[in-house]
Amino acid sequence: MAGYYDIVLGLIPVALLGVTAALTVVGVSLTTAVPIGSLLAAGLIGHAMFVNGPIDATEESATSRPPINAD
Repeated sequence: MAGYYDIVLGLIPVALLGVTAALTVVGVSLTTAVPIGSLLAAGLIGHAMFVNGPIDATEESATSRPPINAD
């Protein structure tokens, strides 16, 4: 089963090439369509890194348990 990051890795080239091609077909110049497609691909990367970032198993287990008091 494909996970979130597998989907993101597949969408990066699709976003870059697909948006660029779609904008070119609509009539936007290639020198404008490429940066717009690049921004969408960079947005996907940024979302995967910062909004839904990967965490280690040690971080996940440390945050899911309540702290233990010394008393």
